[in-house]
Amino acid sequence: MIELQPFTPDDFAQLQAWIDNKPLLHEWSGALFSFPLTEKALHWYIEDANIIGESDLFIYKAVDTKTGKAVGHLSLGNLSERDKSARLTRVLVGDHTQRGRGICTKMIQQVLRIAFTELGLHRISLGVYSFNTAAIRCYLKCGFQKEGLMRDVVKYGDEYWSMYEMSILEPEWRLLHPADPIAAEASTTAAPLAPTLAPTLAKAA
Repeated sequence: MIELQPFTPDDFAQLQAWIDNKPLLHEWSGALFSFPLTEKALHWYIEDANIIGESDLFIYKAVDTKTGKAVGHLSLGNLSERDKSARLTRVLVGDHTQRGRGICTKMIQQVLRIAFTELGLHRISLGVYSFNTAAIRCYLKCGFQKEGLMRDVVKYGDEYWSMYEMSILEPEWRLLHPADPIAAEASTTAAPLAPTLAPTLAKAA
């Protein structure tokens, strides 16, 4: 199983070890960080995150419950109580030898369950570079739809990177999980957003 847990300073070293080159850092975070990734930068990253009832950013590590080891990272930010929306960012399956084994899919499925059932959100969006075909397959499998391609939106070195904008709505997610009792409950009662802003544990079989 994969379990999402709050990302804390105890996890800094693992994330730094995963992001060991400049192109990967830029793909993961855009212009948010500079290489190498430092503890100071990561303290800034989590400074206002994961605070119940206050934060608009929740940052998670993904843990393999069989081994107890962290295998990935993601964040859910730009939470809007008015629009009931948020943006999925900084998704990473850490160990490259574990990629292609469904970890990304389980991570995304669980963060969507948090977003739609516990936070009462309506829309989750993300941006993914067009060359990241594995990630695009993962997002499509989880129910995201492509909304459009932003051409040459980022310049990295001598290259231009294009980005797909993708999103999923709560009714679309619910249709993919008709047997999920929490999803069924969410179809009739959406949880209030502010009181439930918590880095809740989530599990995937």
